[in-house]
Amino acid sequence: MTARFSFLLKLAGALLLVALADTLFWFQRIGSTLGLFALAVLIVILCTRTEILSRWPSRIAAAAALLFALALGNNPGPLALLLFALAVTLAALLPRTMGFDDGRRWALRLLVHGVVSAVGPVRDLLLVGRARRRRPAAAFGLRGKALTFLLPLAGSILFLALFAQANPIIGDALARIELWPDLDALTIVRCVFWAIVFTAMWSLLRPSRFALWRAAMPANGEIALPGISLASVTLSLLAFNLIFALQNGLDLAFLWSGAALPNGMSFAEYAHRGAYPLVATALLAALFVLVTLRPGTATAASQPVRLLVTLWIAQNVLLVASTMLRTLDYVQAYSLTVLRIAALIWMGLVAIGLVLICVRLLKGRSGAWLVNANLLAAAIVLATCCWVDLGAIAAGWNVRHASEAGGAGAQIDLCYLHELGPSALLPLIELESRPLPPALRERVQWLRSRIMDRLAANQADWHGWTLSGARRLAAAQEEVAALRLPHHREDDDRQCDGSPIPPPPQRAADDTPPPPPAAKPLTAPPAR
Repeated sequence: MTARFSFLLKLAGALLLVALADTLFWFQRIGSTLGLFALAVLIVILCTRTEILSRWPSRIAAAAALLFALALGNNPGPLALLLFALAVTLAALLPRTMGFDDGRRWALRLLVHGVVSAVGPVRDLLLVGRARRRRPAAAFGLRGKALTFLLPLAGSILFLALFAQANPIIGDALARIELWPDLDALTIVRCVFWAIVFTAMWSLLRPSRFALWRAAMPANGEIALPGISLASVTLSLLAFNLIFALQNGLDLAFLWSGAALPNGMSFAEYAHRGAYPLVATALLAALFVLVTLRPGTATAASQPVRLLVTLWIAQNVLLVASTMLRTLDYVQAYSLTVLRIAALIWMGLVAIGLVLICVRLLKGRSGAWLVNANLLAAAIVLATCCWVDLGAIAAGWNVRHASEAGGAGAQIDLCYLHELGPSALLPLIELESRPLPPALRERVQWLRSRIMDRLAANQADWHGWTLSGARRLAAAQEEVAALRLPHHREDDDRQCDGSPIPPPPQRAADDTPPPPPAAKPLTAPPAR
């Protein structure tokens, strides 16, 4: 494949993707069409850049991009979109690199690639113009034919302009011809949308080589830091172990054993006050180990220090486990949300990172190994979250543990279920099927009907249709028909929790405000 044909093929592919993005997304609902577009992007890249399938690293990245494209087709979300963009960018850059060498280098490459890609089309346009100037002009080539028609076309336009001034018939006829479309604000925004999509696609089809330099990473060995020595690190680890033992002992006494807290403090307050500070403490401990006990240093080679570090890491893992238990106690006292699920996942990743730091120290692994291992663990967890509806998990837990439905949890937060949207539809039907007070049942029915109607409207438009939405709507319709649940009108506007909107206060007839006091008449000043 010649360079010119490859360039034209990539240009055609980018323009095709721009047209597809305009058809699917311009003032349209976002649904599984996002997964369709992601799949089209991957197909165009693989067809125009066959070198991606010639090496295993780029094949793995392309397979990951396909997995996230399918996740976008199943249930579109920002996490799946971000991971797809990352995977497809890796697939585009990997054929020109040594492979998955170091996560820190790849972070720099992706950062520079994102900055340089903003001017990628302009750069390639300048390169094409420079290549054309170096190429000898052909007499019967495209440029020659264009020059052949240039003189008669320019002369005809000039004479028509003169005749339009001299002859009103010709002038009126030319005035009726709309040579340019109306460039209103919406058209300009649409052109900007096209330019953004084209730039993003062009960065994948013709990535810049400037982003692929070998970034210099710091090597293992001693770091000259003031006050850091074998004695200071040993004393620090002894003191840190004692302090962490005090905190862990209190957690074991109150959180894990269920003992009564001091007077005036609830488990919810105890859990909430210590959740995030303790995670920050574990991260600071990890930073201390990374800085002071690098492989190859005297402190890392000391056996007593290695034992103290192992004990301290174990205490940090217990501290993170206690933090997770604090969060679960807080959820039990209040409710479960998507952010609290994300916080629990984050705490789990922190615990994995602590264990990996200990393995790195005991096995003498490099810094690149530690970074790549943490990135792999995070990638596995995030990829799993793309296929799991965390909102449905939170809504289902809150419904099962709601005090109104006989559970041991807090009162149901219908406003939060309203905020979750279709993710809360099936849990709301489950809640509606339970014995509830009449007022609460009526509010739940309104909320379920509203979410179900909006989901049906999205599914009726092929732009907003999603595979997960189709499955959820079919299951909801089946359960509603089996339970013979009533339906509320869509135009019945209420508050977020389903309660009627209170009417504005009306002023009573005898509650009219008194008239303003009459202005005092102006009198002349007294005579002196």
